[in-house]
Amino acid sequence: MALNMLHLFLLLSLSGADAAVFTLQNRCRNTIWPGIQPGAGKPQLMNGGLKLLPGETVEINAPKGWSGRFWGRRWCSFDESGKGTCFTGDCGGQLQCAGTGGTPPATLVEFTLDSPVDYYDVSLVDGYNMRVSIVPSGGSGPNCKQISCLSDLNKHCPNGLQVRRNGHVVACKSACLAFNTPKYCCTGAYGSPQRCKPSSYAKVFKASCPTAYSYAYDDPTSTFTCGGADYLISFC
Repeated sequence: MALNMLHLFLLLSLSGADAAVFTLQNRCRNTIWPGIQPGAGKPQLMNGGLKLLPGETVEINAPKGWSGRFWGRRWCSFDESGKGTCFTGDCGGQLQCAGTGGTPPATLVEFTLDSPVDYYDVSLVDGYNMRVSIVPSGGSGPNCKQISCLSDLNKHCPNGLQVRRNGHVVACKSACLAFNTPKYCCTGAYGSPQRCKPSSYAKVFKASCPTAYSYAYDDPTSTFTCGGADYLISFC
């Protein structure tokens, strides 16, 4: 029995050493509802969604090799069964997204762990709804650094991309979402880095958030890597 318990302890210790810890922090003035969508074949974390009060943090353990995305939802209302709606980032009217992605526009935080290092980015390809930052800790690598989109793009959102609520701009669509053309979506004849260049709208996003993806082929200045890190994801 003692040997079996020791074996179990060693397995748990090894699995813990392989895991990354995501700490979600709400630095907004109001409650937010982070959503989490795993990559194909990857396990759910927190069943895809949770409520986070102002100033509140939560730690989430991710297994080795996990990939997926996080985003913030705002102005949500859910009943006791977890059904309801969010004005931005809604994932099918559920508190726990359970595999469903957020409805754009939404600022995305994306990860691919242990491949063989961790790849991470902030993406505005699906638009913007709130400020976010990623701070790695305990990791290594020349490109292992804090990245963020801390400019309030809602204040600089071009006409035609604005999403309004009660007369205020509360989210900013991407040009692809707003106009749905190959030129802006990098599809069809524009489906390559050579043919799809940043639009004037993407340049507005890039000027506000230089380390975030502003359009589909914005890889050189927007993808970062760490080895063996944990990550603090702060909203606002």
